[in-house]
Amino acid sequence: MKSILPTLFGSTGLVLLIACTATAAPGTGPGFKGPIGLQLYSLRDQFKKDVPGTLDEVKGWGIKYVELAGTYGMPPEQFKAELDKRGLVPISAHFPYEKFRDDIESIATEAKALGLKYAGCAWISHEGDFTEKTCREAIAVFNKAGEALAKHGLKFFYHVHGYEFQPHGQGTLLDLLISETNPKYVSYEMDIFWIVHPGQDPVKLLDKYAKRWELMHLKDMKKGTPTGLLTGHTDVTNDAALGTGQMDLPAILRAAKKAGVKWYFIEDESPWSEQQIPQSLKYLEEVKF
Repeated sequence: MKSILPTLFGSTGLVLLIACTATAAPGTGPGFKGPIGLQLYSLRDQFKKDVPGTLDEVKGWGIKYVELAGTYGMPPEQFKAELDKRGLVPISAHFPYEKFRDDIESIATEAKALGLKYAGCAWISHEGDFTEKTCREAIAVFNKAGEALAKHGLKFFYHVHGYEFQPHGQGTLLDLLISETNPKYVSYEMDIFWIVHPGQDPVKLLDKYAKRWELMHLKDMKKGTPTGLLTGHTDVTNDAALGTGQMDLPAILRAAKKAGVKWYFIEDESPWSEQQIPQSLKYLEEVKF
């Protein structure tokens, strides 16, 4: 059957019609191209009460990619099936440091059951200040874990959490950690909140260690939140919707693109994350840089 579209719209009108209907994915726009996902820890309280209903909410925001932090009592295979039902694609997940140190094969098994590309660590266990001794122990754990996971087709990453900026030599313990971990097996996730909280500059670190940062957590910091602290802790109410806080997000996103960040995840630990996540998606759709 001959199409009547050219007759109705003309060739130019048809091109415009097609262009208008090919809308960008939620959370992307003229400036920010993604890919953008959600760290499901943002909805941890909701997941504890209702896993299927919370996944429905995630799907309702138009989100496709997710990063996990546990499966809320479900076996990995069942949680993956719930994701599949909604077209949600798990990219990465966080696992405990002790598991990477003591039982890496169990992580590989769970990660494969979940269909992950990456398995990462978000906290190095330590008492008091983070020390060179603990840092060097973590370097050994991460190099060994990264090599073991690579045999299963998985990538290891470490999520920086702010306490790693203790002074060391001419730099910090983060410099030691990155320089002594094998780039072939260990990549990094930059949580921009946990770079600014200790008083560091995400743009400079993205430039300094370009290609090591493969993943990124996007969150804003409430205006007036104290910085220059090396604790790795803050009140969750200091998480703000993107574009409403004190981060220079256009500069960070520009530097992340230049550094080759592959995956972005909104993470919002605040009690009002359900209200702020749609705001953050809208900001990313409109931001220019």
